[in-house]
Amino acid sequence: MGELDNPEWFGLTPSTTAVKRKKLGLPSIGDRPIWTENKAKLIERYLYYFVWVTKHGTYIDAFAGPQRSNEHTMWAAKLVLENRPRYLRNFHLFEKAPESVAALRQLRDAQPPKARGESERTIHIYSGDCNRKIKEFLKTRTIRDAEATFCLLDQRTFECSWSTVEALAQYKQGGHNKIELFYFLANGWIDRAQSKKSDKDGEMKRWWGNEQWQRFFDLRSFDRQKLFSERFRNELGYKHVRAFPIYKRADGGATLYWMIHATDHDAAPVLMNAAYRQALKVKETADQMNLLECEVGRRPSSTP
Repeated sequence: MGELDNPEWFGLTPSTTAVKRKKLGLPSIGDRPIWTENKAKLIERYLYYFVWVTKHGTYIDAFAGPQRSNEHTMWAAKLVLENRPRYLRNFHLFEKAPESVAALRQLRDAQPPKARGESERTIHIYSGDCNRKIKEFLKTRTIRDAEATFCLLDQRTFECSWSTVEALAQYKQGGHNKIELFYFLANGWIDRAQSKKSDKDGEMKRWWGNEQWQRFFDLRSFDRQKLFSERFRNELGYKHVRAFPIYKRADGGATLYWMIHATDHDAAPVLMNAAYRQALKVKETADQMNLLECEVGRRPSSTP
């Protein structure tokens, strides 16, 4: 994305002074704003930052239905669809539960018509097991290699097979950034969930990708996310990988999830840091976004 490669656009380089952070209205490094009810807002805010500059993009959601039918602020697909400006052009939403598929169709049908000056949007809904349906979809080569592409893998515990993660990571041809991944790794209840499984059906093997899944459970929580992050970096070849804690409640408490962000783009970690600290604040207006650009003396390109 050209000039967005300069991470100082958001004033979040390690050398940034506290004075500059205050001037830009950015919170301190130590803030921990995201707890489980707000993880969808983290994804929404990150994509708001990223596509503001790309002016285009494709969004894939492997578990796209609402997690709670009466809590739409926790529904990532809804929040991302409602983001303005409507720069994300293509949505591919996967869901297995029939009632959630119905909710997605209602969400799609409720979208307002294209406003003047906006690009056409496509919203595709796929009913069935995402581990099979995503691989079938990727084989169609619908997504252009140059298209900025983001995939949310918000599994509850063991639903996302490692082969699905591999297929997403390997989709783009050489010379292009991989599909960017937001992978949710359960933490707070994962030992209890695993203790109830005999793995006679091979679920743990599918989730981990091979027979060595027990090595994960031999580690402590922090080392588990490090091991997963290393797999994204070493096995899948992502340039930047970082795990963000998702807490049980607003004041911290137990870590219920680790959100592993895997990307090839040099600016993406900067934008995710900003999103993690700003997700619960009022969204910046167009004028404020332009002001942030001017503060660092550079205006990002709109090309990928």
